[in-house]
Amino acid sequence: MTDSTKAAPVTIEAEGEVALIRIDNPPVNATSQAVRQALKSSVEQVLADRKARVIVVYCAGRTFVAGADIREFGKPPQEPHLPDVYNVIEQSPVPVVAVMHGTALGGGLELGLASHARVGIEGLRVGLPEVTLGVLPGAGGTQRLPRLTGLKPALDIIVSGRQVAAQEALDLGIIDRLDSGDPREVAVRMAAEVLGGTLPTRRTDQIDLAPDPDLIRAEAERLAKTAPNLFAPHRCVECVEAATRLPMAEGLKFERQKFRDCMDTPQRAGLIHAFFAERAVANVPEKSETPREVTKIGVIGGGTMGSGIATSALLAGLEVTLIEVQQDGLDRGISTITGNIDGAVKRGKLKANKRDQTLGRLTPSLEMESLADADLVIEAVFEDMGVKKDIFGKLDGICKQGAVLASNTSYLDVNEIAQATSRPEDVLGLHFFSPAHVMRLLEVVVADKTAPEVVATGFALGKKLKKVAVRAGVCDGFIGNRILAHYRKSADYMMLDGASPQQIDAALEEFGFAMGPFKVGDLAGLDIGWASRKRKAPTRPAEERYVEVSDRVCEQGWYGRKTGKGFYVYEVKEISPNPEVEKFIEAEREEKGITPRSFTDQEIIDRYMTAMIAEATRVVEDGTALRPVDVDAVFLFGYGFPRFRGGPLHYADRIGAAELVKRIETYAQEDAHYWQVPELLRQMAQDGRTFDDLNKER
Repeated sequence: MTDSTKAAPVTIEAEGEVALIRIDNPPVNATSQAVRQALKSSVEQVLADRKARVIVVYCAGRTFVAGADIREFGKPPQEPHLPDVYNVIEQSPVPVVAVMHGTALGGGLELGLASHARVGIEGLRVGLPEVTLGVLPGAGGTQRLPRLTGLKPALDIIVSGRQVAAQEALDLGIIDRLDSGDPREVAVRMAAEVLGGTLPTRRTDQIDLAPDPDLIRAEAERLAKTAPNLFAPHRCVECVEAATRLPMAEGLKFERQKFRDCMDTPQRAGLIHAFFAERAVANVPEKSETPREVTKIGVIGGGTMGSGIATSALLAGLEVTLIEVQQDGLDRGISTITGNIDGAVKRGKLKANKRDQTLGRLTPSLEMESLADADLVIEAVFEDMGVKKDIFGKLDGICKQGAVLASNTSYLDVNEIAQATSRPEDVLGLHFFSPAHVMRLLEVVVADKTAPEVVATGFALGKKLKKVAVRAGVCDGFIGNRILAHYRKSADYMMLDGASPQQIDAALEEFGFAMGPFKVGDLAGLDIGWASRKRKAPTRPAEERYVEVSDRVCEQGWYGRKTGKGFYVYEVKEISPNPEVEKFIEAEREEKGITPRSFTDQEIIDRYMTAMIAEATRVVEDGTALRPVDVDAVFLFGYGFPRFRGGPLHYADRIGAAELVKRIETYAQEDAHYWQVPELLRQMAQDGRTFDDLNKER
């Protein structure tokens, strides 16, 4: 073997009796086909040369192997398959040491598990996140990890998909040593320790694993309750159980079959779609524009939303000026932000020694003039066009040239807001979702005159705040709230026609939503929807069917959780149906001559989802959303849509356009005004196209 034999993208370097194998596949050393082939060939070449007494695998760049190559997702797998590569490593008669730094995830950690010793470099994080993509670790993770850690820690890591920090990995036995330094230097040092007998090596397949049927049974029962709609977590448990009774070779075959089973499920397809949706939405017409620099932002309004936005900006390292009109409002805002920051420390999202420094970047003020040097200002006051236009008129005279002026409005016309300034090109909507420091969605609302670099600035800010930014056009409610306003009516109609709010909520929670629509309304505050309905009342079409139950609830001052009552009654630790709501429902039925009928849970799901899909289609049709995947991202990251279903329009493809048209036409026999077939959907049904086809075309 020569001193530097290269089989790109893997390099073999000989140093005495040590063979150093370096993987160099930027940016994250993913296990592409080229890497798999080169790694297998490199190990086989070293073994064939018979000169090395120890092999060390390490990676160039900022991380160890961080997982699979996402460019290969959805494509036919190419040989050599990862399990075969790792079997060569595990069966090597020459001990193999993995030196891991950065992140070792999925196939990266499985490479380490197949090695005979694992050394972590400080800062390392490891994990098997495959379950979050609807599959399971398919290259030995479910067989080798339990042998190193024992059953309970392995089940936790594999089923949750969580990342494990270096010290915990050491404590659990995932790694054998924790070191510091350059990966190559550590590799050379660890090789010397193996040769000197101070770093023991062993084959994972030779470690005995004691069975624990009670633990396996308990985990299976837990998942049956907490993840009934998912497929992969249950198969993970089956694979770990198999590791307790099968030799490694048979266990790997069992694992591979369960992996293939996962690949064929709709959950896997939905989770993969969700994974790519987060990346696809960044592909906007303005992506090549240079964003304006933003280091100082202003937030107008210290309520729940404004305080959440300010918190998010502070955690991202920005300087924030918070504006309120009264001292008591400002004090409440400061208190809320402080509580949010303390919560971040408690949850481990912010180091305790960074708390005071983070809060130190907050400047509270009662004077709008304090925003004179802000790079970007976000207005987050209540939904009143007159108030918002007044604020933007003042900002026009206060803010420096080039400052971005943004509104957090949920529904109102950003074009009209922009007209209150002499610089409409600097105005856009930045619609955050509550709680703004937690929810990941950010709708970047582009008005008619918004400059392209201002749009790019909105996306750059979203990235800095770790949000999923989605481009939206101007209309009442933009993407998410416009669709919500439509499909929420379907729940009201079913309620009046015979389904109770509790049945509707339960059916949709069974479908996968964290909460049904009536619980969501109570959580968000019923007064928000009430204000919107009152605003739209003068232009409501005469033929629209209008349900008054929610109005009656709000008229009692019952706005949901914040008042202790809404569609439900909220005690200290209990939630129960509000019996008064049924009286409102019965009174309205009697007044309108409605005879209630029974609904099956599936009928509730079908009507609710068809209504959602219909309006989502219109949002794509008229260009409010760039592509179907943008709608999916909005609902995945802002509205609690079940991730494993991939989003409403991904789910629509499973139903099929023809079936959706048939449903709408059937429902239209009851209410032709509400149930209308979008022209785009009708055309898709005729052409046999899917929303996924539209994603590829746009």
